[in-house]
Amino acid sequence: MKAVALGGGRGLHATLSALRRLTPDVSAVVTVADDGGSSGRLRRELGLLPPGDLRKALAALAGEDDENSLWATVFQHRFGGTGALAGHAVGNLVLAALLELLDDPVAALGEAARLLGVRGRVLPMCTEPLDIEADVVGLDEDPDAVRRIRGQVAVATTPGRVQRIRLHTAGEPHGAAGGVPKACAAAVTAVLEADVVLLGPGSWFTSVLPHLLVPELHEALIDTAASRIVVLNLVPQPGETAGFSPERHLDVLCEHAPRLRVDAVIADADSVSTPDRLRRAASTLGARLRLDAIASPGARERHDPAALAESLRGAFEAVRSARADG
Repeated sequence: MKAVALGGGRGLHATLSALRRLTPDVSAVVTVADDGGSSGRLRRELGLLPPGDLRKALAALAGEDDENSLWATVFQHRFGGTGALAGHAVGNLVLAALLELLDDPVAALGEAARLLGVRGRVLPMCTEPLDIEADVVGLDEDPDAVRRIRGQVAVATTPGRVQRIRLHTAGEPHGAAGGVPKACAAAVTAVLEADVVLLGPGSWFTSVLPHLLVPELHEALIDTAASRIVVLNLVPQPGETAGFSPERHLDVLCEHAPRLRVDAVIADADSVSTPDRLRRAASTLGARLRLDAIASPGARERHDPAALAESLRGAFEAVRSARADG
């Protein structure tokens, strides 16, 4: 089974940890708009793709023998102290060096994957860094006044309510129309050739939806013959989706990509208070709802990889069976 997971950060890490239990043929397509922490510093200083989410995806798919496990641990190690290296992850620095030396993000990630013994591959959504811009309400005395906020960190932590996002190539002036973000060709091919494509979980506006705003990737998600599965978050994220119900996540997805059809929506049974509403929202996208126990017992805000893997297996088999019957 060829599986493709689109996202970024901890949400994508959860999906990849589950998928690797089902198939060795996994491709991660990662957002490239991070502008905070170590990634933001390297992006600003060197003009490179932000490496943090790419590093996390590589670590999630790293081989499990002793040597590869050690390298995965080293890749995730973050320096302390107060000097120039403080806050940088080793993997971020390695990826930055590979990006500079090879001048080809796909080749650089391929070399890093070889070092870590990765099963599958990691691809950037675009080969140039991007900026996220959002329309936000609730930041002024007038609750309906819309303000534009730019930057992944600013959007993820806004105390207002995000209504819509846009993508810009890095460095464009605020308010500029900007060029059309160009997708990584290998990522587009991976989506078109996949058997199953996953969106979510993760930061909805800054990790999941950006993939739908890259025209070539958007069209590939619509045209692919793969089963399309959306995995919902367990809890709303403080800031960008505070107060969101599970069905509101699907409404926003539909608003940003009205032509996208989905085969299945997976949600944690204990995280859904109104299953009928979520079922109706899923049907709007053409999807069947699957409710399973997929949260980690000791951390309700995190997905359990084994449980998520079984839910994904069941969803994929149900979609395949329904298509065969249809």
